[in-house]
Amino acid sequence: MAKLKDIDNAAASKGKGLETLWQFVKFIVVSLGAFVIQTFLPYLIKLPMSEEFLMRPYSFLGLFDSEKVLLATGKPTGLGLFIALTAANIIAQIVSFFINKEKTFNSGANTKVVFPIYIIFTVALIAFSAWLQPFLVGFFNSKGLESSAIAISGACCGAIQFFLYFPVDKILFHKKKEDKTETAESEETPAEVK
Repeated sequence: MAKLKDIDNAAASKGKGLETLWQFVKFIVVSLGAFVIQTFLPYLIKLPMSEEFLMRPYSFLGLFDSEKVLLATGKPTGLGLFIALTAANIIAQIVSFFINKEKTFNSGANTKVVFPIYIIFTVALIAFSAWLQPFLVGFFNSKGLESSAIAISGACCGAIQFFLYFPVDKILFHKKKEDKTETAESEETPAEVK
């Protein structure tokens, strides 16, 4: 990890623009990991589910409704699929939070402060994805892409989230970690004054 820190320092020394570009590159790498989780984990999560549970109609909050998906796409989706898609999305975003905070932005921001803000933003995005993704699955199923509909819909929602998360993370994680050598030197300074 020393090489990554060296690249971080070199990018920071070249100015804010290059530092942000380097952070964006790291963000892309982390997002690709989240993309893999969000795209393929639903297949694993739904493995132990029965076909009846996967296709069970659901409706709550007036926003998440399998009947609306069926009417819009002509193909049914069910509660089990909804749970698998949403759980994979939640796991992907939690993993992304901690990796981006520590590695992408080298942030010293207080996790107790920024994590709740991140959670609120994430809940809004996950709710949007939970609403959109079943429609996308139904749409891609209706186009004859049954075997890859879950992956394609996950990729679409992941792409939307990718472009929304970077600016939000950049704002949340703006506080840099203090360098340990700087902290040690500042602690020694008062002793030298005496």
